[in-house]
Amino acid sequence: MSQRKIATVALVVADYDEAIAWYTQKLGFILFEDIDLGGGKRWVTVGPEIGGMRLLLAQASDEAQRGRIGDQTGGRVFLFLETDNFSRDHAAMLAAGVDFREPPRGEAYGTVAVFADLYGNLWDLIEPKR
Repeated sequence: MSQRKIATVALVVADYDEAIAWYTQKLGFILFEDIDLGGGKRWVTVGPEIGGMRLLLAQASDEAQRGRIGDQTGGRVFLFLETDNFSRDHAAMLAAGVDFREPPRGEAYGTVAVFADLYGNLWDLIEPKR
C-alpha cells in the first residue's frame, strides 16, 4: 500500500512578503521555501517547525482570486493549529498581536479558541484532549 498525506494547502494572499512576515512573526512559522518562478510568481511555503502540513502562500493574480482573500471557506474556520500547550501558545500569540475572536473554551475534544489571520481567515488554536 502506498503512503499518502496532505502535505501542502494553498492559501490565497494579497502579498507574498506581508504574508511571510505575518506567519513567521505572529505564529512563529518557519519559511521553508521562497522560490522565484518568474513573471511575479513565487513558490512560498511556511509552516510549524515540527511536523504537519505546509501552507503555500499563493498571491492572488486576478480579480476572482483577490475576491477570495480572507474568505476561502465562507466565514467558517479554515485551518486548525494544534498545540501541545494551549496556554503557552495563546499567550505568545496574544503578545504578538494575533486577533482572537473569542476567549479560550473547553470542548469535549480539547481547549480551543478562534483567531483570524492577517486577511481574516479563521483558524482554531487547539490543544486536543489526550
